[in-house]
Amino acid sequence: MTSTLRHRTDAHALARLHGAHGKALYGFLLRLTFGDRHRAEDLLQETLFRAWKHPEALESDHASIRPWLYTVGRRLAIDARRARRVRPAEVGPDALDSHTPTADDRTEQAVAVLDVRDALRSLSPEHRAVLVQIYFRGSSVCEAAEALGVPVGTVKSRTHYALRALRDAMPGYGPGAGRRAAA
Repeated sequence: MTSTLRHRTDAHALARLHGAHGKALYGFLLRLTFGDRHRAEDLLQETLFRAWKHPEALESDHASIRPWLYTVGRRLAIDARRARRVRPAEVGPDALDSHTPTADDRTEQAVAVLDVRDALRSLSPEHRAVLVQIYFRGSSVCEAAEALGVPVGTVKSRTHYALRALRDAMPGYGPGAGRRAAA
């Protein structure tokens, strides 16, 4: 391990290398990255890191190290560009918020139907029967009471408690759901 550390470039040589070639190399990398300053800075740092890891490049018989630095920087830029092409495009949170489904997109409606079915299954049979009569069959409170064979007051209280249980089982739905999710 100590032999590896001994063979690395010292900090003073790296500072001299940066002082002598950093500005020109940065300009070269800036052109390769189409003016993206952050990418060019990252590539410059990585190029100098490679020089630090390979002191034999600094000790070569060549008149200048600059061609080696440019070659390393260019290859790093090519690798970075290839890596970005393989990855899917990144989007910010604003792009996700502005997504509005098209009229033909019934995905959200299908998901909501599945969520409602799951929530209804979690209710007691009495609560589920009341909601089916009132909301799915369109019965009045009196008609639901007659169909279920219970008093009108029982239908009203079961409806109240069933809706409350549904609200608890489906926290992402209902009025203000979008405001709660954004908070």
